[in-house]
Amino acid sequence: MPTTSDCKHGSEPKRIVTLVHRCEVYSGFMMMPSRRAFLVAAFTLALVQAQTDWPVYGHDPGARRFSPLKQINTNNIAKLQRAWTFHTGKPGSEAIPVVVGGVLYTAAANGIFAIQPETGNPIWHYETTQVALRGLAYWPGEKLTHPRVFAGVKGGMVAIDVTTGKPAPGFGNEGLLDLRQGVLDGDPPNARLSLQSPPSVYKNIVITGSSNGEGAPSKGAYGDIRGWDARTGKLVWTFHTVPRPGEAGSETWPTDGWKNRSGTNAWGFLTIDTERGILYVPLGSPTSDFYGADRHGDGLYGNSLVALDASTGQLKWHQQLVHHDLWDFDPAAAPVLFEAMRNGRKVPAVAQITKMGILFAFDRVTGKPLYGMEERAVPQSTIPGEKTSPTQPFPLKPPPLSRVEFTEKEMYNLTPEHAAFCRDLFDRNKMTIGPLYTPLPLDQNVLMFPSTLGGGGWGGVSVDPTLGLLFTNINNLGQWGHMEKKTDAATGAVTYVRTSAYGTYARFWNRDTRIPCTNPPFGELVAVDTRTGDIAWRSPLGTFPELEEKGLKNTGAPSLGGSIATAGGLVFIAATSDSRFRAFDSKTGRLLWEQPIDANGHTIPITYLGKDGRQYVAIMAGGGGGYFGGTPSDSLIAFALGGTDASRVLPAATATRPATPVSLPDGPGKVALQRSCGGACHSLDAITGLRRDQKAWTAMVDSMIARGAIVKDGEVKLIVDYLAAHIGR
Repeated sequence: MPTTSDCKHGSEPKRIVTLVHRCEVYSGFMMMPSRRAFLVAAFTLALVQAQTDWPVYGHDPGARRFSPLKQINTNNIAKLQRAWTFHTGKPGSEAIPVVVGGVLYTAAANGIFAIQPETGNPIWHYETTQVALRGLAYWPGEKLTHPRVFAGVKGGMVAIDVTTGKPAPGFGNEGLLDLRQGVLDGDPPNARLSLQSPPSVYKNIVITGSSNGEGAPSKGAYGDIRGWDARTGKLVWTFHTVPRPGEAGSETWPTDGWKNRSGTNAWGFLTIDTERGILYVPLGSPTSDFYGADRHGDGLYGNSLVALDASTGQLKWHQQLVHHDLWDFDPAAAPVLFEAMRNGRKVPAVAQITKMGILFAFDRVTGKPLYGMEERAVPQSTIPGEKTSPTQPFPLKPPPLSRVEFTEKEMYNLTPEHAAFCRDLFDRNKMTIGPLYTPLPLDQNVLMFPSTLGGGGWGGVSVDPTLGLLFTNINNLGQWGHMEKKTDAATGAVTYVRTSAYGTYARFWNRDTRIPCTNPPFGELVAVDTRTGDIAWRSPLGTFPELEEKGLKNTGAPSLGGSIATAGGLVFIAATSDSRFRAFDSKTGRLLWEQPIDANGHTIPITYLGKDGRQYVAIMAGGGGGYFGGTPSDSLIAFALGGTDASRVLPAATATRPATPVSLPDGPGKVALQRSCGGACHSLDAITGLRRDQKAWTAMVDSMIARGAIVKDGEVKLIVDYLAAHIGR
């Protein structure tokens, strides 16, 4: 017999009419034909919307990022063109929009927007500052409460009534919830805390992680996971990510080591098994993440995948993926739920990609490794006071998806200029090469793979359940540096910090061009077979225009963000540092479609069915975190078969730009212009659409540099001269 909630809220039945009949019986009366038809229609609509909307950042609460839509498929993908563009008016977003009930909601650096998903026309805009970098969450409301969207903002988390576009009455303090309450222990009183990624919603509970800093000093706000009442903002439950004395895991910390311990936080994404009521949390490094003399031991629940009861926050199981982290190898990607066939039976599983490029997979009910796991001996620290773990966990399958080993013979050697740069970088800094998990020594630069940009990143994994494949993008990028002794002049306290000629975060690349110092591929899209744990295929992801001009194509490029999969046999992904959006064949990994976008799409795309019956694929382009360049304004770009419908007239603020690549005339400065002003900031049509003289072009280039464009020394005049000569008045 169905429950009351089945009848009121319309679960996803296998046979809608059967469930309608059961609801009639449960209600104690038989409906009139008109009422029965209405209920059938309502259930049908709920089911269709669940399949054709994009209601959660991961499409479903388990973050599979798989859409059953197949209007766009391998046969017609070549006809996919830009349909509309919405400019937010401010840069700095990696937001993943959601689409619910015919409305698209997205966060941006200057607020929260509701948008018509077929046209890009704005419906309302809630203007505020310091909005969550990666998106928002939707809650459907209940009888007396309108639906809401929740997002991190300056001061905590805001709840917006989607019917008005204004803060939701009755939630927190006029719609704003102070997330700092309960995680500060008085020292320091003004510790950093923010919500960078969207919360997760389970029934009427909004569940939050936080970004509280993982660097020095060690003290700060706790990274506790918390559940809040979606109606009132009242705290429902708390899970201490650094266990208090007497709690499970507290034995992995020294006496009082837990006090005011920052880090150990979920700054990325949380996922939920709604059928079983289990929340999966990827927890980051305890502070400070490069030196741990004050936190001897494994330091639970740092660098762990933790399974909690979503209703109460009670611990169900955990797996620590890095013991006593000294490398900033914090997992941040959404744990992804899938079904795996193992020994003839279907196992409910969860997978976690990591910065190490290692994909861990577990039985999501018991926490047992899906493909086996073992502890392997790793190098030990020589830094005074440091005590590293003698071993680290490795799954038996799959093998590391990214580069974790390196020899000098594998250093870049394909073009003379960059090859000479890389050799000089290596020799001048007297680097030695260490294996994965090498602790940095004093005064000796060690090169190790991968870097803190991965391996895998926060973009995570998408799933095609029909093929039994997981898809993830990885970077083949190293990092280098050494430890340096620091003495506090006032107190005499001694500590050790990671540093190099490149600073704390030293990647093994040319900082001006972002080209890594290994031979390609620099970045890849990888598919893993869930039935065996083996790698099914891997394809280069991205390119460098300056290397393309020299005949080096399909080199791959660094990426931030992730992919989605569809029933049309496609994997969509932007993410790369070359400002392009791509689609790959899910079965083979073959690149089928590629389009330039206004800036780097360092986020995750979405797809949905519009009211006009067309399937759209949308991506936020703006550069996001700035690792590979920024842009003056973010653009939310939607694609559809056939592109823009001429009957739609968009307002000037959201007018679309041409989707075809712009061809620039040859001449001195062309390559520098493409690299500095096209690949990192915006599409070149934004430049060619202007006509300016030398003085005006100089002012514009100076402005772009001030906004973050990276231009090599001596190239400003070269670029200005080229623009004045070829795109002058």
